Amino acid sequence: QVQLVESGGGLVQAGGSLRLSCLASGRTLSRYAMGWFRQAPGKEREFVAAIRWSAGSTYYADSVKGRFTISRDNAKNTVYLQMNSLKAEDTAVYYCAANSRISSWSLVVVSQYDYWGQGTQVTVSS
Repeated sequence: QVQLVESGGGLVQAGGSLRLSCLASGRTLSRYAMGWFRQAPGKEREFVAAIRWSAGSTYYADSVKGRFTISRDNAKNTVYLQMNSLKAEDTAVYYCAANSRISSWSLVVVSQYDYWGQGTQVTVSS
């Protein structure tokens, strides 16, 4: 069992930055890949970024490459999403999730994740 708690959301102007945090608890976290997803009103949940806990390899959606950075702090059991140059279209509820599967393709698929946090709202004003 893995528990995930997100924090760090808020209201920011376009061009600004926010850092989201995801505190993870549970056993054998090193077995998991951690992902960030987002869901805007009326839209499906979409992949943003992922990181393998042990190897540190990262993956990004094209829409956020060069602007967002995912990282993890093993000592704190925390995954971060640094979001820079924010745009109005980044407005959404952001979710942290844990994936126990090995294949890289599974990292971008919502249904392949085993555990989810409650989400944190990010609002970017234009």
